[in-house]
Amino acid sequence: MAGTGAFAEIIDGDVFKYYADGEWKVSSSGKSVGIVNPTTRKTHYKVQACTQEEVNKVMETAKAAQKSWAKTPLWKRAELLHKAAAILKEHKSPIAEALVKEIAKPAKDSVTEVVRSGDLISYCAEEGVRLLGQGTFLVSDSFPGNERTKYCLTSKIPLGVVLAIPPFNYPVNLAVSKIAPALIAGNSLVLKPPTQGAVACLHMVHCFHLANFPKGLISCITGRGSEIGDFLTMHPGMIPLQMELGGKDACIVLEDADLGLVAANIIKGGFSYSGQRCTAVKVVLVMEAVADALVEAVKAKVAKLTVGVPEDDCDITPVVSESSANFIEGLVMDARDKGATFCQEYKREGNLIWPLLLDHVRPDMRIAWEEPFGPVLPVIRIGSVEEGIHHCNASNFGLQGCVFTKDINKAMLISDAMESGTVQINSAPARGPDHFPFQGIKDSGIGSQGITNSINMMTKVKSTVINLPTPSYTMG
Repeated sequence: MAGTGAFAEIIDGDVFKYYADGEWKVSSSGKSVGIVNPTTRKTHYKVQACTQEEVNKVMETAKAAQKSWAKTPLWKRAELLHKAAAILKEHKSPIAEALVKEIAKPAKDSVTEVVRSGDLISYCAEEGVRLLGQGTFLVSDSFPGNERTKYCLTSKIPLGVVLAIPPFNYPVNLAVSKIAPALIAGNSLVLKPPTQGAVACLHMVHCFHLANFPKGLISCITGRGSEIGDFLTMHPGMIPLQMELGGKDACIVLEDADLGLVAANIIKGGFSYSGQRCTAVKVVLVMEAVADALVEAVKAKVAKLTVGVPEDDCDITPVVSESSANFIEGLVMDARDKGATFCQEYKREGNLIWPLLLDHVRPDMRIAWEEPFGPVLPVIRIGSVEEGIHHCNASNFGLQGCVFTKDINKAMLISDAMESGTVQINSAPARGPDHFPFQGIKDSGIGSQGITNSINMMTKVKSTVINLPTPSYTMG
């Protein structure tokens, strides 16, 4: 169980500690932050409400620890990351349990997230050894007007202290996708977990602690965003910035598409983890000629989705909070008032919202543009491919999108025209595999993730130039 066994030292009474300078600590504030179980809507866990002074101490410790860590051999950094990955997988059960209770993620998916995170750490260790072990060699006479009197050697060096703030929906995976690249590159890491997901993150951090990383190299500080959130993000030195934000991922369906494949991917893309994924299918743009058939196919699959508690591995579980459920309901009611067709009866109990497909959605409805982050999916019927592309590109978001057609030439043309960081052809949007580039444009984010991109992002280039007294040329 969470907070017991190998994790007994991370909890004090009924409040989980925060992690700093290689130790599990109780905040001097004497306060805690409650974590509400989305299923029961009652406080299930408590974490420390850290102070700004504790943030300052963590930052100073992180700076000091990073200096010696940068001198640690690359193979040794990788060795410790492999060790942490193995420990994380070994203790997947209590971490998965915390995900079930904190964010109502189905039990099976919670285990998968932890195992996937261990795999990400190991892959990152291997990629880091290859990537950071290489540099470039330039000679001056490759630029016009220069003799060969200068040799330039470039390598990658760490940024320093990296601040990581993952979201609630994948708190472990989206934390390690920042932690592992930062550490292999020689940085120290300060983690501010989301409130919903904080306990799972604390357990994950303890796996790094058990792997015997140097003290102060990794910190995990919990608390209210209103008290330490802005303080952390505005702390001196937090540049450059990488952000992955929201999405309104469009699914464009052409007349020649395999509708069985489309329906299966709409279910997977739109309703897995109750639609609480940045890469979830958020709007279906289907050609009018096949719209009726597609809607019927999706309706048949929606009817088979199980709805209930995450402990039972149901397909649809409660959304993360009451405020989230209220926001989703607001979008649904707006669509109802403006004449959308409800393919199922709208049903809600507490934070649990039954899956809902909305047909005949029009651009004047909020659901056509806003991101519900829930199990509600709008269908907009289009008369041309150009209409679908226009709707996609008119959105403020541009994370991912997908197009379904048997014509690869059309698919490529549409992909090039869609203003999205990634376009999937004949599959639902997805972030993984975790080594693929992952990025958004417009309001969907800044910069690119993916293991190689993340390592590069967490380093800067250092050049050493050798100046020769006379031009030097190879023998020949």
